[in-house]
Amino acid sequence: MTEIHPVLRDFRNFLFLTWKHLNLPSPTPVQYDIADYMQDSPRRCVIQAFRGVGKSWICSAFVCWKLLNNPDLKFLVVSASKNRADDFSTFTKRLINEMEILEHLAPKEYQRGSNVSFDVALAKPSHAPSVKSVGITGQLTGSRADFIISDDCESLNNSLTQSMRDKLSENIKEFEAVLSPNGNIMFLGTPQSEMSIYNELGVRGYDTKIWTARRPEQSKLIKYNNNLADFVISNTERSGDPIDPQRFTDMDLKEREASYGRSGFSLQFMLDTTLSDKERYPLKLSDFVVMDTHPELAPVSIAWAGSPEYACEDLPSVGFTGDKFYRPMFKSEDFAEYKGSVMAIDPSGRGKDELGVAIVKQLGGNLYVLVCTGLSGGYSEDNLQWIAREARNYKVNHIIVESNFGDGMFTQLLKPVVNKYYPCNIEEVNHSKQKELRIIDTLEPLLNQHRLVVSPQLIRQDFDTNDANYQLFHQITRITKDRGSLRNDDRIDVLSIACAYWLEQLAVDTDRQLQDHRNDKLDRELENFIENALGGNRGTKGNLWYKV
Repeated sequence: MTEIHPVLRDFRNFLFLTWKHLNLPSPTPVQYDIADYMQDSPRRCVIQAFRGVGKSWICSAFVCWKLLNNPDLKFLVVSASKNRADDFSTFTKRLINEMEILEHLAPKEYQRGSNVSFDVALAKPSHAPSVKSVGITGQLTGSRADFIISDDCESLNNSLTQSMRDKLSENIKEFEAVLSPNGNIMFLGTPQSEMSIYNELGVRGYDTKIWTARRPEQSKLIKYNNNLADFVISNTERSGDPIDPQRFTDMDLKEREASYGRSGFSLQFMLDTTLSDKERYPLKLSDFVVMDTHPELAPVSIAWAGSPEYACEDLPSVGFTGDKFYRPMFKSEDFAEYKGSVMAIDPSGRGKDELGVAIVKQLGGNLYVLVCTGLSGGYSEDNLQWIAREARNYKVNHIIVESNFGDGMFTQLLKPVVNKYYPCNIEEVNHSKQKELRIIDTLEPLLNQHRLVVSPQLIRQDFDTNDANYQLFHQITRITKDRGSLRNDDRIDVLSIACAYWLEQLAVDTDRQLQDHRNDKLDRELENFIENALGGNRGTKGNLWYKV
């Protein structure tokens, strides 16, 4: 084995030689800092750095450096696509073939020598190549590696929806099956959403280091969960200062922010998904009106306010950072009976799905969500009886059942039970529009106008649901317009069906309805006065208040 110069025991020195070979300027302080972390990183680590910092090239040099020090190491490179992974291994092989200091590692004629699976000279015979590349959806089984490098295995195309993220998470778990004892796993990438697999890895014990393009504002440091590299904080004076001014000046970053947009820049350069997620997820908890509800009466008029003094700090919030519930700043003293009560049912109830049930009442253009829950057990007799009792308890006058693949079975089972407890109209509806678009198109305008009212009790009950994926307010804050964006959507779906029923009623002018109510009240008081003043004799001619 060739003796390695002591200077090259430090990866940063090797990185300098690599950049010199590529006719690049000397590595920047940020690149040196990333290199320093790589060479002494824990066995399980995640490296997140801003777009364009060169983390993939640094990692290719890192693979060469590790093989220079130990030719028997086996590397498996995994990316979101096979082409991306192949580009990494091809570039790595090019360095080995072209750098004078690495030329003794170039594959021999009798060794594997393809760009996507090759050996290095001096390596002991093995079933596993020295470097192999594969896509995250490719065949990992049968591979063996001492070091797994995941280079941008999470992309926008494979993490848009919950089902995609679940599949990606399962694929990543296979890493452990192909990793040699005491092996290393290193992730390099940019998170795509709040539900990023990189966040999941942190929970699983991976050490995470983040290099942002600018020093974040002091108030936003908490978002990074103490994962910011010390370099980011210690090498800048003020918030907003460029971290790597040799490559990205302040003006350059401003131009990129203008080009990418605020959300794109926040995601790609600041590795802060909060703004991006706020824009991707259109439904906010802060748009609800939170107040105690009555099963029969409600204020004729209410007014929402998002001021801090009206925040419901005591209620659990499953929304994104800063998304809180708010109580109304005004409730009229006049109460009236609801204009109607509708129950919506999503009878999916198969497998892991719930049977969703929502009861929504309407008054003054506002919708009051009195019930929104899910039942396990599908079409069971207990569920049918529970639905009938709730319909009776809340004086439901219309039940809407989402057609279950057109078979109508649930409706036929429900009708005799409802007729026994509380006869009312039952209607079956069928939807052809994509579910996510239908839900958002229904709920977003209502929330934007602060017309959805929920009680603190309903919020707490929903939060007590063991699995967050089944919680109504978790579904509300995580739904996007992407097909399959939620793992479970039964509760938010049934809420949207109930709300859609009332959309025609919401054109009512709330102020006019309040005045009409007051006029009716005055008329009744006037009639009572007349009755009392005239002793009940209202038909005498000549009386000023004579009525026909």
